[in-house]
Amino acid sequence: MRTRLSFSSALFSLFAAHATAQTAAPFDFAAAWREVTASLHEQCQQSAVVGGSLMFVRGAEVLGFEAHGLADQKAGRAVDRDTIFHWASITKTFTGIAVMQLRDRGKLRLDQPIVELVPELREVHNPFGKIEAITIAHLLSHSAGFRGPTWPWAGKPWHPHEPTRWSQLVAMMPYTEIEFAPGSKYSYSNPGVVFLGRAIEQLSGDDYEVYMDKNVLRPLGMGRSYFDVTPYHLQQHRSHSYAVKGGEVTDDGPDFDTGITVSNGGLNAPLPDMARYLAFLLGTVDGSAKAVLSRRSLEEMWQPVLPAGKEQMGLTYFLQDVSGQRFVTHTGGQRDFVTFFYVHPASGTGALGAFNSSTSGPVMARLRTMCMEKLSLPLTKT
Repeated sequence: MRTRLSFSSALFSLFAAHATAQTAAPFDFAAAWREVTASLHEQCQQSAVVGGSLMFVRGAEVLGFEAHGLADQKAGRAVDRDTIFHWASITKTFTGIAVMQLRDRGKLRLDQPIVELVPELREVHNPFGKIEAITIAHLLSHSAGFRGPTWPWAGKPWHPHEPTRWSQLVAMMPYTEIEFAPGSKYSYSNPGVVFLGRAIEQLSGDDYEVYMDKNVLRPLGMGRSYFDVTPYHLQQHRSHSYAVKGGEVTDDGPDFDTGITVSNGGLNAPLPDMARYLAFLLGTVDGSAKAVLSRRSLEEMWQPVLPAGKEQMGLTYFLQDVSGQRFVTHTGGQRDFVTFFYVHPASGTGALGAFNSSTSGPVMARLRTMCMEKLSLPLTKT
């Protein structure tokens, strides 16, 4: 009798579980997107963010777009799909792609000493050994030992936002010291990526911006993307940036010169152009866009090299683990613009966010997490 009851109970549990699985409501993307966008507006208002926008994609398809506030406060111009934001350090991932292109074409090696391509670096002091120990791979993974900021001084009013000429960086090299043994740890470095930009110019014979337009932006179909100063025909779409402090809002204007550090943080683009970039990363493009970089090389860039806080550092991309799944991501912040992107290969989805105010950092971080947890993870098995 006891055995029969146990069998009946097990059978009932089996049928109940099957019925629950059959009747479970499918993931409601529209409801989840409404929750995320409601948070976008609420958080932007709470943080006095002047303007921003958010986009979610699945492959080449845009599943959601939402804009908040103003691109130009004085003119009363609202943020929309055409609004062009500054993407700051997300530029580094484009530079990484260019380096891998040149590697795949036999122009360089990842284990090659960077001094062979940028000989001015021989003036740098390396207390840990020869300067030849610093490789291109070290620069791509922020493990070369160079300092973080381009200038060795923080925010001094007597120097420009960034060095405007290569000669200025060269002049600082005899007074630059490697801070740790190359390859021994991660430490985010802006000048390290600038040196990669210089190597791209030396190998290709093109200015960085010209090389990137011909070999990355144009084949990806990013026709409204550019570096530094906005072309005349796009000025009507350019967002200003805003310093927000103590209730006071200061308009920083639309454009600024990233100078010789353009390969480190000079990219400007509207979100639909950046969605094309995400489609490429997700492998849902063909033709010339697909040929920008092989899938194998792209996946190589997404392999962890070193721990970077709560994330892992690949080759210019950060790798974040959420609920046991890998997200490939990067953020940007410069001149009060704040941005992010990620792709989630398991679900074939990705997200973009761009904001134009100095108070946007926490807003960006929370929205990135919300998109990961409430949109990408639930779509993994659908």
